[in-house]
Amino acid sequence: MVKLENIVSKPGAVTAFAHRQSSASKLAKFFPTATAMRIPVRLTRLGTERSTISENTILEFGTPCEVLFTSSLPLEFADRLRLRNFDGTLDVEARVVALEYNGAQTAVAARFAKEVANWIVKP
Repeated sequence: MVKLENIVSKPGAVTAFAHRQSSASKLAKFFPTATAMRIPVRLTRLGTERSTISENTILEFGTPCEVLFTSSLPLEFADRLRLRNFDGTLDVEARVVALEYNGAQTAVAARFAKEVANWIVKP
């Protein structure tokens, strides 16, 4: 028999978990055709040799023309990016079209510079 006074309740834990969203999922609300995905890529900000920087990230959402992900790189609107998955089947250039700053991580939407023939999200 369980006594009620021995049960510890943490009502905020379930609520906090249910409302936790990635920054990219919040940004995805502005892209109604976005499809959830999880594609690991190497993200490189293109520029002069001195300012080229990279990191690994996950493409969290995609449309036929855009991808959404989080990044800790210092990105700005219209920055040119290279997105490459680890087997090289995706290797594209894109431009930043939206940003949502959220502390150390920034949600980013980037539009492909040209049509991607083997992209998994079709119009």
